[in-house]
Amino acid sequence: MTLRKRIGVMVPSTNTTFEADFQLVAPRDVTIHGQRLWLTNGDEGAAGMDRMNAEIESGAKYLATANVNVVAYGCTTGSFYRGPGYDRDMLQTISKAAGVPAVAAAPAVVDALRHFGARRVSVATPYPDWNNQRLRAYLEASGFEVLNVEGEPKAAASGNQGINDSDPEEVVAFASRVCRPDADALLCSCTAWRSVEAVAELERRTGKPVVTSNQASIWASFRALGLRPALKGFGRLLQDLAA
Repeated sequence: MTLRKRIGVMVPSTNTTFEADFQLVAPRDVTIHGQRLWLTNGDEGAAGMDRMNAEIESGAKYLATANVNVVAYGCTTGSFYRGPGYDRDMLQTISKAAGVPAVAAAPAVVDALRHFGARRVSVATPYPDWNNQRLRAYLEASGFEVLNVEGEPKAAASGNQGINDSDPEEVVAFASRVCRPDADALLCSCTAWRSVEAVAELERRTGKPVVTSNQASIWASFRALGLRPALKGFGRLLQDLAA
């Protein structure tokens, strides 16, 4: 009998989607183990992210006691809001504290877009303007031409806790309109948004590869573990794992 592979995930305490998406996609011999980082609807802007991220090192140490094989940090804004460089420092902090490889949502998204050779991207989010502006700056600093970044108004107004309740059909309807014909890929950002369940239909409607925060985090985690499961129904990125 082979040992199970264990993926440790660190998520904002309000997030109920990141872990669920990992569990939705993971094979039976891969288990998911969570650590929550304090965040509430009132924690907006850089100050809220700073307070949450102050718990990263201790969170990684807690996960290490579960003998996880990789740690995935599950907040896209929390890994892009201070720009490129901060995200890589975060990965080093997590990896050193946990003693295993680390993955974070924003750099995983960048790597996934590069996997498709994307240069020009359309971006759909459930974010208010502050997050969208920081995300555009992060992607541009990472070498992409950002054609547009648009936040779904209902989700953006619902706050950190409410984003989790957006229906995947709402994600499809909004993000498919956001994707421009001249985009090389569509990005759906935010680990609390249920966009993994929307990927296949978005790719069908747009004819473009679609990258989401959770899908990219799963892809990066499996790659870090050397796992190549056959995954269908969640977009080209995860399907490429078995290629």
